[in-house]
Formats: sequence, C-alpha cells, structure tokens
Amino acid sequence: MIDLHTHTVYSDGGLIPAELARRARAAGYRGLAFTDHVDDSNLRHILESQQKVVRDYCLYTEIELLGGVELTHVPPPLMETVVKSARDLGAEIVLVHGETIVEPVVQGTNHAAIRAGADVLAHPGLITPEDVRMAAEKGVYLEITTRKGHSLTNGHVLNLARIYGAKLVINNDAHGPEDLVSREMRQKIALGAGMDMQEYEQAEQNSLDLLSRLRKSGNTGGSQD
Repeated sequence: MIDLHTHTVYSDGGLIPAELARRARAAGYRGLAFTDHVDDSNLRHILESQQKVVRDYCLYTEIELLGGVELTHVPPPLMETVVKSARDLGAEIVLVHGETIVEPVVQGTNHAAIRAGADVLAHPGLITPEDVRMAAEKGVYLEITTRKGHSLTNGHVLNLARIYGAKLVINNDAHGPEDLVSREMRQKIALGAGMDMQEYEQAEQNSLDLLSRLRKSGNTGGSQD
C-alpha cells in the first residue's frame, strides 16, 4: 500500500513526520508522501523541515518517503507560480487541494491545478469532463480518497476517469494514525465507489509507479508523462 497524501503537525495533522512514517509502516504501508497544507506563507519552512526527515530517516524507516506539499486554497491565477515555487524548493511531489464538495474551494482550482502540472489533484469533487480529459492528456493523477466527506464524489471521479482515460490513485488524506486504513478497507472503499478489482489493482499500481518515478527523478513534474 502507498499513501501519497498525508499531513503532519506542520499543518493540521496530529503526528510528527517520524511517527507518521513509523505508524504507516506498522500498518502495512510501503510508501508515504508528506504533503502538508501550504501556500506562499509556509511553503519554504515546511519543505525544509520535511526534507531533513526524508533525507536522514529514509534508510532506517523501512518505508519509502517523499517530501511534498498540498497547495491549499491557492487562488487559481497564482497556481502555476506556486507549483513552480514548490518544485524549485525541492518538493518531490505536488498535490493540489481540489474542489471537494465539503469545503469552500474556489471554482477553477481543479482546472488551474491540472494546467500547472500538479502530480495529483486531491479529492476533485464534481470535476468537469473537460478537466478530466486534460488530466489524462497531461498525466495528472486524480485521487480516489478514503477520507470521510471528500469520498462522497469518488464515484463521479471514477466514471469520468473511465471515459477519458485519466489515471487514478487511492489516498487516505491521513491526518492521524486512525486514517491509515487497512488494505481491506481501502479495497472496500474503492469497490464501493464502483471500481472493479482490475481497476482497484491498477490504481494501487499507479501509486507505486508514481512513487518510484518521483523518488528516482527528484520530480520533473506531473505534466511530463
């Protein structure tokens, strides 16, 4: 199992990075991305703090680690600039907080995130067919989420991804140890959204492929596929 969307005490999570990594490993995960909420005010500080843990701890934690961010409530006209800033500061993975139906995300955020070449568009809500088509073309992964509330639109995201060939990943959006769901629960949530077993296994493989590529490349951007 891979979780490419997690939060630590550096934003609204409950654990420091080292403990989150250890608890994820104990729960059966083989890969984890730290993706704390950021805008221009805390981008540099969070990435510098994460990078030290990823660099110094990865050899000892028995789990693959990525240091990244989730750009959250960034105004769409600034999205491209902030994505570039994150990459320039060493973010190995860049997520964007998509237009979930349970939070007041500005309309146009999904479109701006995909155009900017984010690696993953998190909980994209009632994403439009046009944006799913663009995600498929630009190699931006769409998230199927296990998180309460955000998961209400998983079926919508899945249906459009099928039509337009967009790649999916399954993430927990973990804020604490209770969010590191078991393999059985991940599968149930995916199947409950309408996935068949082949689609579920492909989504899990997509997460592994993305993790491996970003670890090897130092991240060249989600739009390069």
